[in-house]
Amino acid sequence: MSGGGADRAQADRWCSAVEMPKGKKLYFTSDHHFGIPNHSESLAREKTLVRWLEAIKRDVFELFILGDLFDFWFEYKTVVPKGFVRVLGKLAEMADSGIRIHFFTGNHDLWMRDYLQREIGVTLYREAQSFRYGGKYFLIGHGDGLGPGDRGYKWMKRLFVSPWARWAFRWLHPDLGLRLGKYLSTQNDLISGDADLGFSGKKTEPLVQYAERKLQEKHYDYFIFGHRHLPLDIPVGQSSRYVNLGDWIGHFTYASFDGVQLRLEKYA
Repeated sequence: MSGGGADRAQADRWCSAVEMPKGKKLYFTSDHHFGIPNHSESLAREKTLVRWLEAIKRDVFELFILGDLFDFWFEYKTVVPKGFVRVLGKLAEMADSGIRIHFFTGNHDLWMRDYLQREIGVTLYREAQSFRYGGKYFLIGHGDGLGPGDRGYKWMKRLFVSPWARWAFRWLHPDLGLRLGKYLSTQNDLISGDADLGFSGKKTEPLVQYAERKLQEKHYDYFIFGHRHLPLDIPVGQSSRYVNLGDWIGHFTYASFDGVQLRLEKYA
């Protein structure tokens, strides 16, 4: 599919443009999994992310967090998991300064409700979303459950996000519920999806296949996802790119867009 005028005209009907101020950038980050493998190592990684957030404050226009900020998260009506005050405080500071923060739920923090929206002011998404910045079209999301295969996980996710599952889990005492959730999350056999798959080539990469299928419907310049924990920048179609953000466990990678170019970068 070409990226010509017909595709642009079609895209104009489903995505309104946001003009970026000169000198400002979009930043994208994903898969921090705070809470594992233990408190001290998680805290060290959390402090690293906070330093990065402080560093990008000078030129960030909008910030995208593409899921799995936490390795497990569940919101009771009056209780949320303790900890993570440094990163939550920094995000609140950024939001209070006028920086828009887009937050996509991942497969490890899919049981979010409205806490981050009310307390910090993030915009919360539960599915991939289309955006347009200037003349570039983006499809952005966490990435779990997209692409062919992985039917067992897709079925499990439908169960987990059902109102019944949320209702039933909420009746567990928070001490028990959060302990159970953290155990299931670290076991990584029920809710990880295809994140454990290594990269074996473009033809077998699930999110590349998903991107190529979406290009048959609409033109996107960039497909930006997390979930796979692999920093990837792969051409798709005739003029598009699939970018996976990697993670902040072993790679410490992120992406930036300055209005012209999208770059996959590493925070040293």
